[in-house]
Amino acid sequence: MAEQPQTIVQPAAPSSAPKGARNQQNLQNIFAASPIYNGDMSDEERKKLFQELALDGTVTSGLGLNSFSRDFEGAPDLTQVETGGGGKPASPYVPNLTSPGPGSLNAADQPVYNGTLPDAENNIEFGSGLGGTTSPSETSPVIAQQGILETYISGRSYLGSDGKQ
Repeated sequence: MAEQPQTIVQPAAPSSAPKGARNQQNLQNIFAASPIYNGDMSDEERKKLFQELALDGTVTSGLGLNSFSRDFEGAPDLTQVETGGGGKPASPYVPNLTSPGPGSLNAADQPVYNGTLPDAENNIEFGSGLGGTTSPSETSPVIAQQGILETYISGRSYLGSDGKQ
């Protein structure tokens, strides 16, 4: 979170400095119909509208998706991923690495991958956080509960997502 409050629509109080300070009364007279000055728009109203339009609910149409839950409903549980042949992945984290065989381009013809896969628990990647093996079904509900602006934590998805509290 920023250490200094950021301007959304309500500016800080005008300075009394003789040069370089805005004249609040002149601005209100010049832009009398502005929603900022006529009371239709405020920081709280903008935050509430942003929460409603960008963070909450389900989008039911648009940009090639029939619907999309902004609350991350139905996030996959990686412990429930079916693995094996026939186009299924080799593990929840690795696609099936086998070839479907001579003359076939069909993933359904892939046999079970019997090679060695890295141990997901010991496969530590660079960076911070809970790691790449954390299931979206665990992290998504916590992310969906985040509100606007004030709840964000620099360098983390949410409180505890770095493995600490």
